[in-house]
Amino acid sequence: MSTVRLAFVCLGNICRSPTAEAVMRHLVAQAGLADRITVESAGLGDWHVGGPRDSRSQKVGRKRGVVLEGVARQFVSEDFERFDYVLAMDRQNQAGLLALAPDAAARAKVHLLRAFDPAAPPDAEVPDPYYGGPQGFDEVFDICHAACAGLLEQVRRDHGLG
Repeated sequence: MSTVRLAFVCLGNICRSPTAEAVMRHLVAQAGLADRITVESAGLGDWHVGGPRDSRSQKVGRKRGVVLEGVARQFVSEDFERFDYVLAMDRQNQAGLLALAPDAAARAKVHLLRAFDPAAPPDAEVPDPYYGGPQGFDEVFDICHAACAGLLEQVRRDHGLG
């Protein structure tokens, strides 16, 4: 029984990708698949490495019963070997990941997260809430929830997880 590994990636790994990680981990646990699907997040930049999740993201998660834990880390080229899906929060992150990918197989693992939300327009992005008000963090949570629900269904289909 193999494990499916997912990595969510944004720029700094303190707002969007940790929110998606926490939401996906919550959905995976609810589906009883925590032993079959592992979830992590990372950032393309290194300036927040070792730091906590943004307190505003944590607050929104707590309000909705989803805990954002862990510390920021940087996504590196070698991570492509560990993950089956590498999920970019926006097109800039996607371009950075594609540039970092060592080969075509690694590039094929890179997807925009919102591509898994059937209600999202083509090439839709998860907006960065960092410089906005608190409503942006609620919006990001809702966007991540919709996209992660679709992603979970796709992973279940792709890997026969019923």
